[in-house]
Amino acid sequence: MSTEQMHPGTHPLDDALVGKLVAGQFPQWAGLAVERFASGGTVNAMYRLGPDMVVRLPLVEDGARDVAPERTWLPRLAPLLPTPIPEVLGEGRPAEGYPWPWSVYRWRTGENPETGALTEPALLARDLAGFVKAMRSITVPGAPRAHRGGPLSSLDAQTRVAIEELRGIPEEAVDCDAATEIWAQALRAPSWDGPPVWLHADLMPGNLLVEGGRLTSVIDFGCLGTGDPACDLFPAWNLLPTGAREIFREALDVDEATWTRGRARTLSQALIALPYYRRTNPTMTHNARHVIRTVLGED
Repeated sequence: MSTEQMHPGTHPLDDALVGKLVAGQFPQWAGLAVERFASGGTVNAMYRLGPDMVVRLPLVEDGARDVAPERTWLPRLAPLLPTPIPEVLGEGRPAEGYPWPWSVYRWRTGENPETGALTEPALLARDLAGFVKAMRSITVPGAPRAHRGGPLSSLDAQTRVAIEELRGIPEEAVDCDAATEIWAQALRAPSWDGPPVWLHADLMPGNLLVEGGRLTSVIDFGCLGTGDPACDLFPAWNLLPTGAREIFREALDVDEATWTRGRARTLSQALIALPYYRRTNPTMTHNARHVIRTVLGED
């Protein structure tokens, strides 16, 4: 990971500060080892706490806004899902100069899947479809609107700005005209006119854990809420190879318009991420390049 800050206003963190936070608020865990866990996350830092827990702390104020919704909704959603999700064990408060709430979670085993190195892509596609289908079936009232759950047009300005930024970065070799055309076609597709559905809304490889090629956990629900079901189709292009992509689509019975919006949303996220993170987050930029190649290669 680059030493450059990913975002303005990033709060510095280290093992010693996290150890003080834990000891001051959870004395029962004060003697446990604290060690930074390297990840491609963009708005949170994770520290292993002993063998069975992880401390998750926002790096920026935007990440801090996700803490309360996760604490509220994770315990309510967990019994309704086929895949384990984060379990909050402790609710930390600002202290020691650290300005935001933070949480202690149970450690979930597994590794992030790697694009191009999946051992059971077809089975993983079915596992992911089962998770998405279960999310969509949830009827718990009072849900927030998902951060990415609105109409595709709400992403138009930011997506076009990103495309123009990429025109100025020739070494990325993005076919910006092709990306613009795919985006414009998607904007003409029918919008979602059904009721909003529950979404994870950030199904990136870094938010998935696998063992033996199978999905073992889905983490980081900071974007959760309700909205367009196309928002949870990201794995089709950011992770799954062609055959598994079709298995995923068939298992979810996705209509053409929703598939088109899902592909465009995934492309938009990648186009925006690539110029923003290219000097600070290799994990995000690697996945963004993969998505852009995949989507543009389909046309």
